[in-house]
Formats: sequence, C-alpha cells, structure tokens
Amino acid sequence: MFKILRRVFAAATVAILAFKAVGSFLSWVEHQEDSVADSWVDEDEFEDA
Repeated sequence: MFKILRRVFAAATVAILAFKAVGSFLSWVEHQEDSVADSWVDEDEFEDA
C-alpha cells in the first residue's frame, strides 16, 4: 500500500516539476522575443547602404 502511495507521490512531483519547467522555458522564450538582439546584427548589411 505504501509503495503505491510513494509512486503516486513521485509521479505527481515529477509532473509538477515538468509543468514548472515548461512554464519557465516558455516565459524565457517570450522574454527573448521582446528583447532587441543587437548581437546578431550582420555588419555586411550596413556596408551596402
């Protein structure tokens, strides 16, 4: 009986941690889209102008 409860508790813990990780990752991705990426600007684009 206790073995089943421990496995259910472990599965719930893993599911909660996975949900938090996905939420954190999506929040990070959303923040990256809002920020200006100056480090990825190609300098050759400005030489043609």
